[in-house]
Amino acid sequence: MKEEIQLQDISLDEEFEKYESKFKAMADKKRLQIMNILTQNGSMCVCDLAPMMDMAQSKLSYHLKILLDANIIKKETRGTWSYYELNQNELNRLLSHELCCIFKPPSC
Repeated sequence: MKEEIQLQDISLDEEFEKYESKFKAMADKKRLQIMNILTQNGSMCVCDLAPMMDMAQSKLSYHLKILLDANIIKKETRGTWSYYELNQNELNRLLSHELCCIFKPPSC
């Protein structure tokens, strides 16, 4: 008797990888704190964010780059300083009905 082979739906693999990187970026306490500070204060210079995080600027830059690469935050350069703010459109997508639909059974 032949065993039936289950086929994997590879059409969703790219979507899963995209969301995996975004959720990995947010799965860190320090990065969640950065996001919370940006939520409370809006656009902020890295020079003002570092003392609020009680973190060296080089370490903070590491965390900001991860969030930036995942498109969770946006960066604007003004003169010699970089200002960061939440990418609200991306956060809305991550917490949206669009993502939730991937995990709902077709009968719902």
